[in-house]
Amino acid sequence: MDKKYGLSEDELAAFRKNGYIGPFDLYSPEEIGETYKKLRPQMFDREFAVYDLDHTSLLAGYDRHLDIDFFSQHIMQRRILDKLESILGPDILCWRSELFPKYPGDEGTDWHQADTFAHASGAPQIEWPSSEFGGAVTVWTAVTEANEENGCLRFIPGTQEEMFYDESKEMAYKPEEVNKLEKDGIKRGFFGYDYRNLQKDPSFVPDESAAASITMKAGQFVIFWSTLMHSSFPNTTTNKTRLGFTARYVPTCVKVYPDTDTVDEYGTVLSLEKYGTVLVSGEDDYQHNKILNSNTRGYVFASED
Repeated sequence: MDKKYGLSEDELAAFRKNGYIGPFDLYSPEEIGETYKKLRPQMFDREFAVYDLDHTSLLAGYDRHLDIDFFSQHIMQRRILDKLESILGPDILCWRSELFPKYPGDEGTDWHQADTFAHASGAPQIEWPSSEFGGAVTVWTAVTEANEENGCLRFIPGTQEEMFYDESKEMAYKPEEVNKLEKDGIKRGFFGYDYRNLQKDPSFVPDESAAASITMKAGQFVIFWSTLMHSSFPNTTTNKTRLGFTARYVPTCVKVYPDTDTVDEYGTVLSLEKYGTVLVSGEDDYQHNKILNSNTRGYVFASED
């Protein structure tokens, strides 16, 4: 049955070819602007957060859909889920969300791909039942406007089918060194890591001439495979913070954080005691993963009709 907000045949073909589709409208700029004002104090309030972290931690933006009602509602938005069902099928989990602020003067994020998401932790965080598939479908929502001046996303279309990086290789966490790197004249790193250490071919250089800048109005979202080569510009503005919110989705057949009860990333170890995936669509016939029915404040996860 066709979904009201599902992808058309042409859109689905474009997604399969390029690895991304969008941006799409979700909230008006005025609506998300008012919401952002209310969200800011909630983002600093960690009383109900599932991870015991200081708000200054690089991981402080992880999984806020599990304690902030707006983000709990957001991951269940029918305008998003109908499109995801076109891509992933009817049975879908949201396994992670992340807040990505880019403050004035922040460096860009270097080119990267994510298949098993082992690039920082050293161990696979998601495991597909077949090696023919991998990665997650990411929904990146612009909480504020995103443009080339304040750090919008960049994609290299069509690169989602081949991994140019080996996530099993070791990356040393050296923020004091990596965050000062300039590559091709642009200040950019990877949150304290040098992603080039994972290159299968040490001489590999992403073809930036093929890159597309994903400029977005506040309230829009774009969908892409995590295996698509992506990066972001630095924020060269003096007074504008760019804020994006990502939600990452996989089919229910995928195992999340297999055989571990902690996450070790960016110099921090997180306990998964309070963590769980969210069944956003369909049924879970596999029962691989712990599923939460409500967030830590009691909001019940339910999609719109």
